[in-house]
Amino acid sequence: MRTGFSVETVRAAERALMAELPEGALMQRAAAGLAAACADLLGRRVYGARVALLVGSGDNGGDALYAGARLARRGAGVTAVLLSADRAHPGGVRALRGAGGRVVSAADGVPVVRRADLVVDGIVGIGGKGGLRAPAEELVRAAEDGGAPILAVDLPSGVDADSGEVRGAAVRADATVTFGAYKPGLLIDPAREYAGALRLVDIGLRLPEEAEVEALQHADAADLLPRPDAESDKYRRGVIGIVAGSARYPGAAVLAVAGALHGGAGAVRYVGPAAEAVIARFPETLVSSGPPSKAGRVQAWVVGPGLGDGAEARQALEDVLASDVPVLVDADGLRLLTPEGLRARTAATVLTPHAGEAAALLGLSREEVEAARLSSVRALAARFGVTALLKGSTTLVAHAGHPVRVNPTGTPWLATAGSGDVLSGLTGSLLAAGLSGRDAASVGAYLHGLAARFLGDSPVTAMGVAEELRGVWREVSRG
Repeated sequence: MRTGFSVETVRAAERALMAELPEGALMQRAAAGLAAACADLLGRRVYGARVALLVGSGDNGGDALYAGARLARRGAGVTAVLLSADRAHPGGVRALRGAGGRVVSAADGVPVVRRADLVVDGIVGIGGKGGLRAPAEELVRAAEDGGAPILAVDLPSGVDADSGEVRGAAVRADATVTFGAYKPGLLIDPAREYAGALRLVDIGLRLPEEAEVEALQHADAADLLPRPDAESDKYRRGVIGIVAGSARYPGAAVLAVAGALHGGAGAVRYVGPAAEAVIARFPETLVSSGPPSKAGRVQAWVVGPGLGDGAEARQALEDVLASDVPVLVDADGLRLLTPEGLRARTAATVLTPHAGEAAALLGLSREEVEAARLSSVRALAARFGVTALLKGSTTLVAHAGHPVRVNPTGTPWLATAGSGDVLSGLTGSLLAAGLSGRDAASVGAYLHGLAARFLGDSPVTAMGVAEELRGVWREVSRG
């Protein structure tokens, strides 16, 4: 599991470790890891390379200066551009000068960064708030114009370490070296897009067992996958009920059923007006004209994709929510929800909105949700008492009292019609197999994203993603 810890938690761990180490030892550990990453970005052709350090007043600036001194001793031409000369780390400045590096003021920095082979962003530390200010913004733009790789120290300056929010101008790094622990903002958009390739340097921090955010890896997903045994039947594997589709959107029903069947369901019961289209594609589906409560035994329900917003849709949603099994609500079902109807439930409930649907549920604008994805998904989970899966460039899963899970497998190619319907069916099948709402949503998002990645860096279709799930399941099962 890849974990992310808040600034407060990381700083507390740093203070505890510094109390046990000689003065400056922790910064030297960070600088050694940073210098190694710089060498990698330079293709290990350090001798003769021109390296520009953008140095602020915090410890990130000190890390950059000491790393620059190491590079200078290997023959690099290192120049530190000090944004605040009187507040730069004095030991770091002495070390750089002692190794043959140069120091210039911000006023003289633009030509330095434009000519550089590598620019190191040590402007603002993990406690920074808000966007870049002058003259930092001008220097960063000059670095971008110069075209050299930009390596951020701990996180790109201008992004929020705890939330992933970007509230102004910020560094767009090609790579980020972070120390001791990932910070939540490095894993969550929009900040994740600014971080580039991530590299974690272990500096010996002792961190709590529970993080603020976490991201499943292959082994974690494999451990959660339900597997049939010799005594399994369709009910032990999980029967999922799907209430989806309409005369206008029959395909939503077909895709949700596809996600469920390819996602391991023992059987699928379909309720709705698209039965003919569903049976034509998946003859193994058990169909019913409704209501859902009369369709037969299920271990979980999915309701909403392509359902419409008429009286019949509302009645179907109320019928499903009145059941005592887990329920996943998506798409049209989200528009018909009431907080009261959800809080009355005792079984697990999973909501799977995209940013626009989440905005409507929270009374915000879509832009506000997209700019503050972490706080938005937490608010959804808390307000409605559910597991909330917020779809997007980084899909997030929140359940009150637990770390938010960040899905690492997503791809922009999943922004295609019907892919959310497949995700609903897949996640519903995992709920029916007995996974908790949080685990089902996390594993569903992981497999869904991986299926799109397996199809390559090219356009995908929702049905193509569904059909790829079997191969993904085999791959993840191998660990």
